Amino acid sequence: MLAEPSAIDARHVPEPLFPAVNAICRISAGLSAKIAQGPLGQSLGDHVGGTGHGDDQKALDVIADEAFAAALPGTGVRYYASEERETAIDIDPEGRLALAMDPLDGSSNIDVNVSIGTIFSIFEARETAEASFLRPGSEQIAAGYVIYGPHTALMLTFGKGTLHFVLDRQTRRFELVEQAVSLPARTREFAINTSNYSRWVKPVRAYVDDCLAGENGPRQGTFNMRWIASLVAETHRILTRGGIFLYPGDERPAYRQGRLRMVYECAPIAFIIEQAGGRATDGSTPILSKSASALHARTPLVFGSSNEVTRVATYHDEPEDEVSALFGSRGLFRA
Repeated sequence: MLAEPSAIDARHVPEPLFPAVNAICRISAGLSAKIAQGPLGQSLGDHVGGTGHGDDQKALDVIADEAFAAALPGTGVRYYASEERETAIDIDPEGRLALAMDPLDGSSNIDVNVSIGTIFSIFEARETAEASFLRPGSEQIAAGYVIYGPHTALMLTFGKGTLHFVLDRQTRRFELVEQAVSLPARTREFAINTSNYSRWVKPVRAYVDDCLAGENGPRQGTFNMRWIASLVAETHRILTRGGIFLYPGDERPAYRQGRLRMVYECAPIAFIIEQAGGRATDGSTPILSKSASALHARTPLVFGSSNEVTRVATYHDEPEDEVSALFGSRGLFRA
């Protein structure tokens, strides 16, 4: 029997990681074809249940998770952690890698044909799954995401820059199109869900107010606001043309630490962004310096063009009374 062709050129992947990365690429290529069928295929956006940590599950969430898990034996992966599973599972006791994934990010957008994706993070495996995943994001040895859009793209880092691949739908192989992605340091775009404005902490509200104040405000310029509600889609736009993304914590009990998960969303996105010259924090502390307290632990997330992320941190660093004064004098929305 002939060996299955690789889904990515081995020259672009460190040898110990190639089997796992190749498996991720192969399954992602298959998911791309399935997603492209839309309503012509099975009902991928049907609600099929929920996770034990509070997220809804769509049919495609489960399909993607099961497909990735089934592809991992023999790839060097010891532990597999997924947003769709309560705990990490053992794949191969001899494996040396720990793989964490959001198999299908943005699944609420399936039925409205908005870009969705897959996010993954790879660590060196330790003695237990908890020790493998609950550690600083700076210890990742690889991270990436796949975006299923008008074309399917892969952003991938091994800690030496961020690589950009595009899926050739004819060969089902990811081809390198950009060797060193570079994120612009300055921007006039920000992405945040302003429906939560009244619940944000004052530093975030003050930052957004300043962006919206226009040419006569403290930023002396006009900013565009974007919100897709798909982390992968937001990340890809920012990597392509600059910008800043904010998902802060807010006063709702379930969202005080934000909504996004540290291990398989925030840490890998932060690694990709920083390897492209951007920054990623929780508002003030670098994401890659933080360790998750549990597999599904959340964290606020701010990432993108370095100058803007640094500016957001200054709002958090100001004393509370100074932020309150800024907010009182410049707030555009009254809540």
